Amino acid sequence: MSAERHILILGGTTEARRLAAELAADPALRVTSSLAGRVAAPRLPAGQVRIGGFGGPDGLARWLREQQVDALIDATHPFAGTISFNAAQAAAEVHVPLLAVRRPGWVAGPGDDWHETGSLEEAAAALPALGERVFLTTGRMGLASFAHLDRLWFLVRSVDAPEPPSPSRMEVLLDRGPFTVEGERELIRRHRIDVLVTKDSGAAATSAKLTAAREARIPVMVIRRPPAPEDVPTAGGPAEAAEWVERVLGPR
Repeated sequence: MSAERHILILGGTTEARRLAAELAADPALRVTSSLAGRVAAPRLPAGQVRIGGFGGPDGLARWLREQQVDALIDATHPFAGTISFNAAQAAAEVHVPLLAVRRPGWVAGPGDDWHETGSLEEAAAALPALGERVFLTTGRMGLASFAHLDRLWFLVRSVDAPEPPSPSRMEVLLDRGPFTVEGERELIRRHRIDVLVTKDSGAAATSAKLTAAREARIPVMVIRRPPAPEDVPTAGGPAEAAEWVERVLGPR
């Protein structure tokens, strides 16, 4: 490339960090990663970093113009649905090429006892019929949906400490993946877990709990992903996204 080109990557996911590291190694590219700021001490990617929201699609469009962004990559978490729609609207308004990095979802296999649901509220409603000791791995933001389930006991795992409202019978485990099958197996055994609740994040770093649940023969409540914008080109991972950048902006 004859001049520096500006790439904005949305998200602090593993895929986003790997992509930022690859692109930032090219001196012809200026790479900015935008993190939502929901984690107190996020793992910072290579290149420039901004933390916080844009103020909706209009704010993002304004930022794209002001910062002269040449390409936009949505590598946010599969459940960060609002920003994906904001990105699609802003990119269309400013006429900036947009790519969505969407990791494949998890697929149930032999021996899995999965119960799919469309929301945290639906999961909470169905949960008492599945077990009494719950391993809840949906993050700290959605605990209010389970706060009324006083008869159930929860092991809640999150990166940062959750805030109320939350279940009255709860133990909090502050931890960050990747997790191992051995570690997940021990958690299920030690806490006598009889049901797992998780979002279909699709990440390999957090899939060990599914293997451990299968081995323990306990049911898994899987919350389906929210809708994503249509007509946006997608990539399955960082390598494919880097190839897209080269096609859109020219050889590096």
